[in-house]
Amino acid sequence: MHHLDREIEKLKKSILEVGTIVEESLRYAMQSLLTRNAEPAKRVIHTDPTVDIREVLVEEECLKILALYQPVAYQLRFVIAVLKINNDLERIGDLAVNIAQRSLDLLKYPPLEYPVDFKRMAGIVEEMLAKSLDALVNRDSAMAVKVCILDDEVDQMHRDSYPAVAKIITEHPEQTESLLHLLSVSRYLERCADQVTNIAEDVIYLVEGSIVRHKHKHESSNNEE
Repeated sequence: MHHLDREIEKLKKSILEVGTIVEESLRYAMQSLLTRNAEPAKRVIHTDPTVDIREVLVEEECLKILALYQPVAYQLRFVIAVLKINNDLERIGDLAVNIAQRSLDLLKYPPLEYPVDFKRMAGIVEEMLAKSLDALVNRDSAMAVKVCILDDEVDQMHRDSYPAVAKIITEHPEQTESLLHLLSVSRYLERCADQVTNIAEDVIYLVEGSIVRHKHKHESSNNEE
């Protein structure tokens, strides 16, 4: 195997390791929210520096490959895609920390019925993340397209959360602070989905060599008109 091929395989392994840690962080953050258990949230917050360190190491690997091997064609696209995906994963890790912190904040208040189906919403985001990483490994642009489509469902759930929360605040103003925390969680999940969509779009770029970033959002907007 050529030296560059070995470095590319090593880079692939590194970015998947970051992805695995981020997947786990998001899962634990939501577990904390749904079970009102502080320990998973604390675990997410404790893990965050590891994600930051891994992000820097992956970036350094990418820059080393670009400097030493001057890759072209698919291998160049792979390194560029990993650089961008690496950044998106780090942001998802930060959003998982934000969710964990909101989960801890909510423990200060009495339990309340959630106006958003967070289990389903988080399940979609987690499915998107897993599929986007699978698409990267398998060079599967069709799967990446499916990830982009799932983003629309998360967007709609987030939009629906505003009137749902507003209605409860009107009826139970004493729950306002708790409900605003929940609205933040909905926003963080929606942002996670956006970051995962970026990953999927980078996989499409990697496989097909075409830039599709934001394209599916414009198509969705046109379909609504």
